[in-house]
Amino acid sequence: MSAKRALITGITGQDGSYLAELLLEKGYEVHGLVRRASTFNRGRIEHLFSDMNTPDRPIRLHYGDLCDSNSLLRVLRESQPDEVYNLAAQSHVGISFEIPEYTGDVTALGTTRLLEAIRTLGATGRFYQASSSELFGKAVTSMQDESTSFYPRSPYACAKAYAFHLTRNYREAYGMFAVNGILFNHESPRRGENFVTRKITMTLAKILAHQQECLFIGNLEAKRDWGYAPEYVEGMWRMLQHPVPDDYVLATGCSVSVREFLEMCLRHACIPFERQGEGRSETYVDTRNGKTIVAVDPYYYRPTEVDGLCGDAAKACRVLGWEPKTTVEELSKIMLEADCKALGVELGARGEVGVPVSSLA
Repeated sequence: MSAKRALITGITGQDGSYLAELLLEKGYEVHGLVRRASTFNRGRIEHLFSDMNTPDRPIRLHYGDLCDSNSLLRVLRESQPDEVYNLAAQSHVGISFEIPEYTGDVTALGTTRLLEAIRTLGATGRFYQASSSELFGKAVTSMQDESTSFYPRSPYACAKAYAFHLTRNYREAYGMFAVNGILFNHESPRRGENFVTRKITMTLAKILAHQQECLFIGNLEAKRDWGYAPEYVEGMWRMLQHPVPDDYVLATGCSVSVREFLEMCLRHACIPFERQGEGRSETYVDTRNGKTIVAVDPYYYRPTEVDGLCGDAAKACRVLGWEPKTTVEELSKIMLEADCKALGVELGARGEVGVPVSSLA
């Protein structure tokens, strides 16, 4: 019996790299869609290629773009996938306000082009669409599940809402095995450096390494449900193994603020801190030397904020047997340790964990 074949768009991203690892471990032949760029952006998957000259290697990359229908048709013909995972997108919420048209073209219409290419070719492979908790936006309930109404609050979220409904429509109109995975925030050391969790851990590592003095950050009160990315890609795979296509939320059920995540990391970094000021003038000061190490910068606020999200993954747990294992406290330490290691900083050598001295902490 030949190995199953999977095509991953966005294979060079955080989720794509972890998913490729998982599928290779399961014996898949993995194909990835990559865009041509003048810079080489494959650091997250470089370790998967032992010898690029081996003709029968289990992973192969194809040049293509979600904005180019012809390239999608070509790649689908070449790869003949049993499973397609559409993870590619312009996925940064804040940046989507700056480039809304491009975000819609890639994130919304890109999904249209891919689904239509699959339908045109008469392909029978199963399709996974990466949806997002940002769909819920200005949440109407304290916990969000598959039945919660959408209230998108950014061009990115609006594009994801389009892609979500289109995926469901292709499932119902054409009988395609197409599912939506509504994934709440999931992080790792491979997270992009302009996403807030990675920005925090990377900047604190640089501060410890004396390469940077201060972290500039936006809304500290925004709350998110943060999980560990490798666990979430397993949930994606499980959705396509179930005999009936459906939509699922993946989440931890625990929501913490950006402030709480930041302070977890400060403690892991053994930096004793004190909060000064409030609102957009707030800062964090290292009490050992009086230096400002964190400052709120209004530049990073968004025109419409999402105040808080918290997911209910009971359906995925019941139907797919999926559940998160890593807590946000553990996640923050995993990420900080990885960034410190990359800069040659040993957290364990800095003594006892610092304790915030401010009564506000």
